[in-house]
Amino acid sequence: MLFGTKIAFKQLQVVNSIPIHQNLPMKKAVLAVIFLLSVVAIQAQSKSANSSTYTTALGVKIWDGGGISLKHFFNKNAGELIAYFSGHGFRLTGLYEIHGDFSDAPGLKWYIGPGAHIGFYDEGYYKHGYYYGDRHTSIGIDGVLGLDYKFKGAPINMSIDWQPAFEFGDGSGFYGSWGGLGIRYTF
Repeated sequence: MLFGTKIAFKQLQVVNSIPIHQNLPMKKAVLAVIFLLSVVAIQAQSKSANSSTYTTALGVKIWDGGGISLKHFFNKNAGELIAYFSGHGFRLTGLYEIHGDFSDAPGLKWYIGPGAHIGFYDEGYYKHGYYYGDRHTSIGIDGVLGLDYKFKGAPINMSIDWQPAFEFGDGSGFYGSWGGLGIRYTF
């Protein structure tokens, strides 16, 4: 609950920095939205913090570049969307993850599953021994194999995984260098 209070205080500072001569109803609307978001964050934190399971998590994934990761459970299995950003472009990956428990380790799960991606890349760089002279778009299929851990007593989840991929088009082929370390806030 302390974390949510800090967020609300920082958001209130932002609202108070809006000059008083600006539209007062707009300032009230912004303040109301910030208050509602803070209440939702506090509620989500209190439900997730005391459990070794979670329903939804949002955070970062770090590997070769970085990405934003959103993971949501549908019963025992999960869907994960990852938006990777690098110096050469952007890649959006969707994964379906089948999760299994380790009976002796509460909060720790293994997962495996299929997925797909689409990438938008800049011109003039080498990737896996292939030179891309023009901007291009690539599509491909992915797999994932990893471990997922939810800290009991904190709204934090960590994962590490390997995401082999096969891309179609220019520079197509198998790439085994995707994956990463995920750190997420759980809801």
